[in-house]
Parts: sequence; structure tokens; C-alpha cells
Amino acid sequence: MTDLDTSLSGEWVFDPSHTRIGFSARHAMVTKVRGAFNDVDGRIHVEAGDPSKSSVVVTLKAASVDTRNAQRDEHLRSPDFFDAERFPDIVFRSTTIDEVEDNAYMVVGDLTIRDVTKQVAIPLEATGVHRDAEGRLRAGFEGTRRVNRRDWGLEWQVALDTGGVLVSEKINLEFEISAVKVED
Repeated sequence: MTDLDTSLSGEWVFDPSHTRIGFSARHAMVTKVRGAFNDVDGRIHVEAGDPSKSSVVVTLKAASVDTRNAQRDEHLRSPDFFDAERFPDIVFRSTTIDEVEDNAYMVVGDLTIRDVTKQVAIPLEATGVHRDAEGRLRAGFEGTRRVNRRDWGLEWQVALDTGGVLVSEKINLEFEISAVKVED
């Protein structure tokens, strides 16, 4: 496994302008619709000597969902889906982080949507650590995870006359994270 440089230990915050946390779902059984959350707050605590003591907390504002279609976004914010007025935050809190290969981690934690909490395992690849143009230490992570939206009470559906459904139950979660180390 990778021996992490101890200088990586400490607090990291997501750079929301360079981070995308999104999803894709099948629409009408034939194509994918992609979306993302524009209001993202994430924090990573890194223990380089023992990654199992590291942790991640991510908060997404449900009302910031963006699929590039205003009508669909309003529907996703409604009680049919996220019910963003009653449940403004979607929160993930890690419970364990394990290095499974060099630069590859399994982040397991509790994902809460609409006051329903389920455990999810998210595979993430560390894509690099470098100083950016402003001298800040920046780390990148990418990953995907498939989940069933109904596990969180996202039940809305329309049956199609030709068979199948309008919106797939299986949703691909997509993570492209840029985190900046908090340095004095």
C-alpha cells in the first residue's frame, strides 16, 4: 500500500468551483440524464500514518440540484424527490476509510437523504496531489457508485405504455473532488 507523506495529514476542504458531485439516471429506458449539486461543502481529515483514522463529511444543498432543465430541477426539488424545502441538506459522513490498493480507497459512511440514512461504500481514486498556481496544496479524487434511489424514499415513478419506467431506480453517483489543504 501507499505510504502517505505525513505532510498530507491535517484538514482539507473541498474547492466547490473545481468539485462536481453529481448523478446520472436512465430516462425513458433509453438515455441518461445527468445532474449535479452546485452548493457543495466537504471536509476531509487526513491521518497519513493511519488512513483508517481519516474522515470525510460532505453536505450538498438539495435545492442546488442542476440538470440543465429548469422544469426537471423544480420537480427534483419537490416532495416527489428531494423535498428540498423540508430536507435542505443531503449529508454523507464517513465511518471508515480503507486503502484497498495504491491510491485507491473505500470510503464507507452514512448517506442521509430526506431524513433516511443508509450506509454506502464509495470507491475513490486519489488522482494526485500538487501545489496549484496560488501555492495551495491540492488533492484530487474521483469515483462512482451505483445506488437504488428507493432506499432513500425517492419513490416517484411513471410507468411507460411500452413497458419500463420513466426514471430508473438505479442511480450512478459521480464524484470529482478537488480538496485544498488548510495550511497556516
